[in-house]
Amino acid sequence: MLKRIVDRLEEGVISLLLVGMTLLVFYEVVLRFVFNTGHGWIQEVTLLTSAWMVLLGASYGIKVGCHIGVDAVVRLIPTGPRRWVSMVATVLALTYCGIFIYGSWIYLSKMYSIGIHLQDVPVPRWIAHSFLLIGFVLLAFRLSQLLWSFAIGQASGFRLADEVADALKEADALKETVEKDGMAERWKP
Repeated sequence: MLKRIVDRLEEGVISLLLVGMTLLVFYEVVLRFVFNTGHGWIQEVTLLTSAWMVLLGASYGIKVGCHIGVDAVVRLIPTGPRRWVSMVATVLALTYCGIFIYGSWIYLSKMYSIGIHLQDVPVPRWIAHSFLLIGFVLLAFRLSQLLWSFAIGQASGFRLADEVADALKEADALKETVEKDGMAERWKP
């Protein structure tokens, strides 16, 4: 149940951030190029929105398996040892997340105690920069799920995006469409 709530919340927030950032940038472009004016706060909010999207997107990428990885050597390892190598890599990634969670907590605590606000928006900096803590906690959650799937034998390696395989599938689909529609003769040199 917690996983389902986190999934829905994560997808909803990422979607809202993307829509919000797109609308803000569009509004700023119209103001600058049509009315020769603009708002300084939009740049700051857009930068923060993109930072939120990066960290939330990193955990979402683990969930859906769309991270690109260099796994040429790992694929040569047999399934059993590959699972252990993947577990070690995941534990190292969790350690990295733990260091960042600790550092984020210290940073946000100091920003809270000092009471600094953003430069152009009257929002406390610790609230705006809380994406550091939230993003790395969510990333650690996703990595823990991945580690569990390795531990129980559900997976033996990371689900990574394979751009070459995807491009070849698209090329084959295009070729089939061209041949099916009888346009192959027009495309020959």
